[in-house]
Amino acid sequence: MAQQAPYRRLDAQHLVSSLSQLDARIRDRFPKAGLARVCQDLITITQENSSRAAAIGQRDWWLWLGIVLLLGVSAAGLTQLIRLVDFAKTTPDNVYTLVQGIDAGIHIIFVMGGLLFFLITVEDRLKRQRALKAINELRSIIHVIDMHQLTKEPASILAGGPSTANSPKRTLTPFELGRYLDYCSEMLSLVAKVAVLYAQSQPDPVIVDAVSDIERLTTNLSQKIWQKIMLVHSGPEGFKAAEASGAGSDET
Repeated sequence: MAQQAPYRRLDAQHLVSSLSQLDARIRDRFPKAGLARVCQDLITITQENSSRAAAIGQRDWWLWLGIVLLLGVSAAGLTQLIRLVDFAKTTPDNVYTLVQGIDAGIHIIFVMGGLLFFLITVEDRLKRQRALKAINELRSIIHVIDMHQLTKEPASILAGGPSTANSPKRTLTPFELGRYLDYCSEMLSLVAKVAVLYAQSQPDPVIVDAVSDIERLTTNLSQKIWQKIMLVHSGPEGFKAAEASGAGSDET
């Protein structure tokens, strides 16, 4: 059997390695920032999700054993019921009883068919529920990352102006602000990759749609962050031009 190409699947260990490297970079430049703690939590979540995604991708043989036993018992009961019907007698009473038996047998077959469909799909539904719960956890950490960059506004550095009593503390230089925002964008991208592990292990349409929602969310937030980064890189003159065109921020 040919070995699968290593670059056709997303490797969870590579994700953990990338996040660990990002965590080290954040701590080197911002040792007291809460963003580093978020990255550490994300490393733990990625390790947990790696195990979950791998488990979801595997067949639950104990569940299937129970399904087979239940179906076997049901089939044996239906067979025994058919044996009780005497097809040799042709009296009116027996014909009437036979018709009733056939009608009841048809209903039983329909019920067993519905039960069979339920049992065959129960594993996929359980896996889907577990995957969606984990994906919702990733959606929450995406918003946590967004909260950390929310007050990192280029206007506070490039436009200047006095602060108010309730203004957040802004001590970052333009270079540091650009790096901080870049770390947030990179972390969002990695969160989306963690979500892909579930679509990769279980290509269920509902799971794939949920993962696509995560990717769209992280992409939209990253675009907003990169707008800030571009303003930082453009300098005061570029910020004034952007502000004149309506792209700047009015926060002080």
